[in-house]
Amino acid sequence: MLKTRPTIRDHSAEANLFARRAFVGFVFVVILIGILLNNIYSLQVEKHETYQTRSNDNRIKVIPIAPNRGLIYDRNGILLAENRPVYNLEVIPEQVTNLEASLDLLNDIIEITDAQKAAVIKSNRRSRRFKSQVLKARLNEEEVAIFSVNQHRFPGFSVEARLARHYPYGDALTHALGYVSRLNKKELNELESQGRAKNYRATHDFGKLGIEKFYEERLHGQVGSQRVEVNNRGRIIRSLSVEPPKPGQDLVLTLDIGLQKIAQDVLQGVRGAIVAMDPKDGGILALYSNPSYDPNLFVHGISSKDYRALLNPDRPLINRATQGRYAPASTVKPHLAILALEEGVVTEQTKVWDPGFFQIPNVEHRWRDWLRWGHGHVDVYKAIEESCDTYFYETAYKLGITKISNFMSQFGFGDLSGIDIHEETPAILPTTDWKRQRFNEAWWPGDTISVGIGQGYWTATPMQITNAVSILVNKGIHRPPHLVQVAKQNNDVEQMYTEEKPPVVLNEPHNWQIALDAMHNTVKKTTGTANKAFKGATYDPAGKTGTAQVVSIAQGEKYVAENLKEKHRDNGIYVGFAPFDNPRIVVTVIVENQGGGSAIAAPIARKLMDYYFETYPSDTEGK
Repeated sequence: MLKTRPTIRDHSAEANLFARRAFVGFVFVVILIGILLNNIYSLQVEKHETYQTRSNDNRIKVIPIAPNRGLIYDRNGILLAENRPVYNLEVIPEQVTNLEASLDLLNDIIEITDAQKAAVIKSNRRSRRFKSQVLKARLNEEEVAIFSVNQHRFPGFSVEARLARHYPYGDALTHALGYVSRLNKKELNELESQGRAKNYRATHDFGKLGIEKFYEERLHGQVGSQRVEVNNRGRIIRSLSVEPPKPGQDLVLTLDIGLQKIAQDVLQGVRGAIVAMDPKDGGILALYSNPSYDPNLFVHGISSKDYRALLNPDRPLINRATQGRYAPASTVKPHLAILALEEGVVTEQTKVWDPGFFQIPNVEHRWRDWLRWGHGHVDVYKAIEESCDTYFYETAYKLGITKISNFMSQFGFGDLSGIDIHEETPAILPTTDWKRQRFNEAWWPGDTISVGIGQGYWTATPMQITNAVSILVNKGIHRPPHLVQVAKQNNDVEQMYTEEKPPVVLNEPHNWQIALDAMHNTVKKTTGTANKAFKGATYDPAGKTGTAQVVSIAQGEKYVAENLKEKHRDNGIYVGFAPFDNPRIVVTVIVENQGGGSAIAAPIARKLMDYYFETYPSDTEGK
């Protein structure tokens, strides 16, 4: 069989096939290069800013810098709230060869508790080793000195300082200044809702009470920032730029720390409150509530043991000056006298017979006067000077509760005073509607009788009583109380006085002077209830005493303090002002369960006024 002759290769066809395949491959490569170039253009040109920003986010970090909190001074420039350096012992685990061994060695020179050791070891396991961790907070000076001498033995350990709030006068100013403490979740949520949370990125301190809370935004300042370059592990390589923080405003208060300390001293061992105010502008000169507590306990976090100690029956956490609700007692008799004169219920010459009690017609119950045998024939002056209850029982009965409550509300009773702290209660100025809502009962004439001497359902705070007397001595002008005088930052000074409220206008302006003259006689006349307390005063005082019953005494029974529990004994009250012709200070003193205002509260007020006029003998020095 013949063999088949092999076919000769078609080189031309193969060349054409190769050329076509090469062309397709070339086109494919060109397309891929085009896509690559397009992506490069997109990344490098069109989206340059986007990726540059993302790159910087990975490379550049912004670290917030806490602002210095504003300082607080008294009216004479004495520092009341400052920022003190606090020293913490910190460690960078990455720089320590054997952390546990180093901690044991460190314990030989500075006491390190097992809890502190465990905390830093646990933190080291869950956080980055190159970040500083607090081992022991708030080192004392001796510990700082000992460590500084031995620091060369402990690589990776260092003492770092930060500023923390400190109150040098401790419990003397707690209820006025308040305090700062760690920001809690509720407060943080509130800041977020107000758009202010970013300003707290570098600090955890927040005003909790008093001035610190009311002026938190002014005192806190504005957070700063530092831009730093970091590596892929988050370690800082270098600092790029710094925007310094803006410190908070400094506040100058109307308080006088000397007068405040006198208030603290005279209330030692008793419960009560003192408010002193300048009636010319409403500035608070002293505001003290006893018992008090040290606000520095809260700054770094109060222990459960210390906090439990504050939860006692004396209630030191309550600001009695603005939250204590007391029967105002006879301190409101001058105001009620003005109302009676305005309404024509009495005149300047009207005399009321006081046999030692008052009775509503056809009612057997007797409302007793504090003087069992009575004051005899009493006019408006004598009624205030000697604090005749019977006169005001009858006056209140004739006026009725509606006129009384409407008039007294103009003096701030039953309402917040407007002082620049949040801790305040409106107390109770009773009305017929109030009793209906509170007890679902009608208002009876007998209810009005007790109101006539500042008792019954009527309660007021020492701040309200002070404010009411300030309006009286200003003859109707209402300058609301305030604690902050000016806010300062660098050379900028902002006055913080509160605007006047609508005045109390009388039909007969002379009625102001009648009440004021009677308060003057209360101190100057030998029969006045405050005469003994102010004998020999170098200034010209005026005032009104009050004794508030805490519990009712049955008909026919006599009040004997020794037979009652201390908490059931009378409260002593005094409110006064001086000098009489040109008042520069109004003082209210309330002492709980210690007896009458003339014997207890008035002598305390005398000590405050003595200090004030020794320190500020003239008008110019008192400002």
